[in-house]
Amino acid sequence: MEKIIFKTIVGSQAYGTAGPNSDIDIKGIYMQDIDELITFGYKEQYEVSKDETYYELRRFLQLLESANPTVLEMLFMPANCVLIQSPEFELISKNRLNFLTKRCHLSFAGYAIAQIKKAKSLDKKLNWEDTRIERKDAIDFCYVYVDGTTYAANQFLKNNNFSQEKCGMVKLNHIKDSYALYYSDTQGQYKGVFSKQGNEIKLSSVAVTEKPLAMLYFNKEGYSRHCKDYLEYTEWLANRNTQRYVDIAGHNQKIDGKNLLHCRRLLDMALEIAEHKTLTVSRPNAEYLLKIRKGEVDLETIINQAEEDIVKLEELYKNSDLPEAVSHEFVNELLLEIRHFKC
Repeated sequence: MEKIIFKTIVGSQAYGTAGPNSDIDIKGIYMQDIDELITFGYKEQYEVSKDETYYELRRFLQLLESANPTVLEMLFMPANCVLIQSPEFELISKNRLNFLTKRCHLSFAGYAIAQIKKAKSLDKKLNWEDTRIERKDAIDFCYVYVDGTTYAANQFLKNNNFSQEKCGMVKLNHIKDSYALYYSDTQGQYKGVFSKQGNEIKLSSVAVTEKPLAMLYFNKEGYSRHCKDYLEYTEWLANRNTQRYVDIAGHNQKIDGKNLLHCRRLLDMALEIAEHKTLTVSRPNAEYLLKIRKGEVDLETIINQAEEDIVKLEELYKNSDLPEAVSHEFVNELLLEIRHFKC
């Protein structure tokens, strides 16, 4: 049997950056009874839905110890977001500043840095649309070597007025994915390079007196990677939330506006912890964060400021008198105190 000791609204509703279509996200903490804890009944967390998650007390404290941003924020929630708060949780809350350590540098800023790099990347799926990614065939990953020159297989066939269905392929020993290429105008003499639906080279029987025209190499790994990328792209395209993607003014480049909003928020929180040794969940610059989400702020401005703050954070945390990490003994004693707490 479990007891909910804390429950709160989190995410954009708490940050002050919610839009008319924003979900209401909820997180909480529960305590299992002793029988469940010492048997296979222990469950460290569970999801009611994609918008509602609960952590068992021990798991919650473990995440706090690692400076996990999501759970650290739960210690600093504005009162209007808190739905349940028990005396047991108060024991954690009154010690919340002990969990602000130098580990916050990597947990908050580290995640933000990774997202900034993704935002700058030209390889993001949301920008693939500009080039209208196309499904390629296996033959597009074949290359022909003849007389010291390499050609794309399709170009070689076109230059010679050849049909791939009239080609004959023989595997070359000791050379990975390479084949001797033969050709005959006689329909049906050879099996062709590929079947129309296949991704494997079709081998033909060739007389020993026949001489190959060229060597063909099939970049099989490249074709497999393309198929995987294309499948991921089409699935993403079908399931994406188009309201999250905005065009940054003046750049003609699409970004995930919500993602970049959180990058800026996380950097701000990392700075706040280093400089003021506290954490404010309800963001004072919520209006500016919403402008980022809507694409109303120049992309270079956002990224340049973020890069400056990343350098600043390195120095701030290096010189900070914040503890390196929270004491594991302290966390363990706190866990025991809460387990044995009697109202």
